[in-house]
Amino acid sequence: MPVLIRRANSADVEAVTQLFRETVKRVNSPDYSSIQIDHWVSGADDIPKWEKRIEDWFFLVAVENNVVVGFAYLNRGNYFDGLFVHHQHQGKGIATALADEVENKARVDGYSTIHSDVSITAKPFFEKRGYKIEFLQEKPYRGMIFHNYIVSKTLQPI
Repeated sequence: MPVLIRRANSADVEAVTQLFRETVKRVNSPDYSSIQIDHWVSGADDIPKWEKRIEDWFFLVAVENNVVVGFAYLNRGNYFDGLFVHHQHQGKGIATALADEVENKARVDGYSTIHSDVSITAKPFFEKRGYKIEFLQEKPYRGMIFHNYIVSKTLQPI
């Protein structure tokens, strides 16, 4: 069965937060310390924050066999704020499909560029998509410092 990309809804919050936790623990752990990973996954505990993201932002889920296997979200028009794919579904084109939809939404809404903060782990994926590294930053999050990259991409006109 093919993967379906659709807008997220409030019923997806549990699946999204669980996928977030598992992905960070299994996919990002080679690039961050165990203490950083623990702090990062604790962000999934704020369910009202995730519900608000789903409600207010352009928030997509990828669904296969009625299971959420990935998600991505766009905030403030052209800020690509998050992209996560379950560790067992990496390399299947799900991240690419989600990123295509997010970039297209920014383009349709009249933006000529898109930008993001991307993890060390995600940097190669975004570079392959034509994102340029603006700089490496030290970003505080929940009392920890994380290294990640500020990236941007010029979107092709419709």
